Amino acid sequence: MLRFLFSRVIVLIPTFIGVSIIAFAFIRLLPGDPILLIAGERGLTEERYAELQAAYGFDRPIVVQYLDYLAGLLTGDFGESIVTKRAVLEEFFSRFPATLELSFCAIVFAALLGIPAGMLAAVKRGSIIDQSIMGTALVGFSMPIFWWGLLLIILFSGVLGWTPVSGRISFLYFFPPVTGFMLIDSALSGQEGAFRSAVSHLILPTIVLGTIPLAVIARQTRSAMLEVLGEDYVRTARAKGLPPWRVIGLHALRNALIPVVTTIGLQVGVLMAGAILTESIFSWPGIGKWMVDSVFRRDYTVVQGGLVLIATLIMLVNLGVDLLYGLINPRIRRN
Repeated sequence: MLRFLFSRVIVLIPTFIGVSIIAFAFIRLLPGDPILLIAGERGLTEERYAELQAAYGFDRPIVVQYLDYLAGLLTGDFGESIVTKRAVLEEFFSRFPATLELSFCAIVFAALLGIPAGMLAAVKRGSIIDQSIMGTALVGFSMPIFWWGLLLIILFSGVLGWTPVSGRISFLYFFPPVTGFMLIDSALSGQEGAFRSAVSHLILPTIVLGTIPLAVIARQTRSAMLEVLGEDYVRTARAKGLPPWRVIGLHALRNALIPVVTTIGLQVGVLMAGAILTESIFSWPGIGKWMVDSVFRRDYTVVQGGLVLIATLIMLVNLGVDLLYGLINPRIRRN
């Protein structure tokens, strides 16, 4: 298992370097001058401009700038925000629990509904149930996040008044954060109604962010189950007279889970992209909204560091998915 893990970690090194190069180059292709943002355009003399360029290293060759940036990344220095003057890593982890909480709820929502839906569609292949599930999945996959989010806000918040419009909890509740996860902190606060308020604020963003992963997981589960149900060992299990729930739930599902787990792992990137829109729509104070605000404020250091941090997070999740392969199917680990 350690050899299996080591082989996967080695692959991440060139990937991380490639991501750092892309983020470094991307920021320098954006319009605008960070020096003008730092000092302001009024009263900026040529001497002062040259001093700031030297202070931030913008006067050095581009290769030297990248090597210094890469060395900083390897030591945990992702730079400092031009606007707030706080470390990028500090700002990231102050907002990361909000995004992690939302993404976790969204992927759990998608998996809990998508896997059973895909199994049912495979078992009822060709029936009206199969067509209805796959049709609904196609609609969910095709639904634009910003339109879907606004539609749910209008219906459930505006017309029915069942859920809040934005934020993580009602302004009526205030307590010092312990973990950064609002569901946990509200439960620990002991304030009556705080946990219920946190849950109500989480419902619509979870549905919006989890809709596309739900559709993808349902379709992938159906495809994997149809392939597995035609295998010899499934037919043998049925011939032995085993109950259908055991044949499907134990023999077929375990082998069908390998591509499904892959799909769930790949959805992390989709969740990060969807979180940018979802957090903006619902004013969710996570890293997605943080990145959008940084782009509008031309906070280049934050955008650059945020891109690398999000990419690193996705790589680590994919590493975890590879390790799950070995647990689900030991033959993959041995190979």
